[in-house]
Amino acid sequence: MEDWEQILTAAGHRITAPRQAIMQVLAQSETPLSPQEILERGLAYHVRLGLVTVYRTLELFEEFGLACRVHLAEGCHGYVLRQPGHRHVLLCQECGRSIEFSGQDDLDTLVARVAARTGYRIADHWLQLFGVCPACQEIET
Repeated sequence: MEDWEQILTAAGHRITAPRQAIMQVLAQSETPLSPQEILERGLAYHVRLGLVTVYRTLELFEEFGLACRVHLAEGCHGYVLRQPGHRHVLLCQECGRSIEFSGQDDLDTLVARVAARTGYRIADHWLQLFGVCPACQEIET
C-alpha cells in the first residue's frame, strides 16, 4: 500500500505517527489481526498508541478501502490490508493466512440472478471463503 498516504491526504486526513504504526503492522502481517493484536504490535512503532486510536484508524482505513474486516471461523474478526479494486478474501482455517482474489465476472452473474429472483436492488456484496492453504495441506499429509 504505497499510496495510502496520498489517498488519506487527498481526502483531508493527516498522516500521523499512530496511523503509520498501524499501517506498518498491517503491511507486515500475512494473517488477519484483531485490534488488540494491532495495538500490541503497533506499540513497537509508536509507544503512545492506544486502542481507541487503533479502532478509529481501522474504521478510517476501511472507509478508504485500505483495510478490510475479515470474519474468522471462531466468530471474531480481524483486519488485513486490501489491494486496489473489488476483491474478496480466502482464509486458511489452519494457519490463518489470508489472500485476496478477484472474481467479479462470476459474482456479477450470481448477483444479477439473486436480484432477479428476489426483487432486491443489490448495492454491494462481500465474499469470504475458508479453506486450507497449500502449506497446511502439506503438513496434513
